Amino acid sequence: MKKKAALIFGYNDYAFEIAKNLKSGYEKVTIYTLGSEVELPKNCHDVDIKNFDLSDNWSNIDEDIDRENSIAFCVLEDSAENIFLTISLRSSFANLNIIALSNNKQTASKLQMAGANKVIPLVQTTAEMIAEMLQKPIVKEVFHNILFQSGALKIAQVKINEQNSYIGKEVSEIDWSIKYGVVVLALVNKDMSSEFIYSSKIKHHIIDKDDIFIVVGYAKDIMEFEKMTGSRCD
Repeated sequence: MKKKAALIFGYNDYAFEIAKNLKSGYEKVTIYTLGSEVELPKNCHDVDIKNFDLSDNWSNIDEDIDRENSIAFCVLEDSAENIFLTISLRSSFANLNIIALSNNKQTASKLQMAGANKVIPLVQTTAEMIAEMLQKPIVKEVFHNILFQSGALKIAQVKINEQNSYIGKEVSEIDWSIKYGVVVLALVNKDMSSEFIYSSKIKHHIIDKDDIFIVVGYAKDIMEFEKMTGSRCD
């Protein structure tokens, strides 16, 4: 029996986020990669991963999916490859719903001409992510207080101790604002290199002892955060 499927072409944070949000609505979710990757983030554990080649004729996919009710996402990082992929998919699947990401207006126009049903600019995607983040009460409050120069908020560096229960987990798995009432701004690794907490690189960082989190919050919330996660750094 053919399945209602979500086909996601690309191995990157956009692909992972799409897969995570589509798992409940589709019988089958597959991420296709041009590389040799075989592992996915923990929040994508119910997702299949397969290799593909831009010269594929897609006959193996055609046998497995319900074309009328399935959807494909073209999120390759190379614009030319993404356009070629869209053309290839459209030529094989006349009725397949194809969504593509573009990094500029010129690429968006080409993707539409190539057969994409909808093109989402990366600028729009990033803006939506920021807008979603700003809906969290603690984040809104932090921004409000920063803008109006309130002295109630504090910034602290907190080092993860070796007994911490979060060691071994990905940064993206934990919603610090809900659990502790603080906003984590950045992470400093053992080699003392720092990364903004919402960067694609750090979201999948595996927490280890001696990692340092830069946090903003009220003094009492920071103190609770320190008790649960580590100790204050000077």
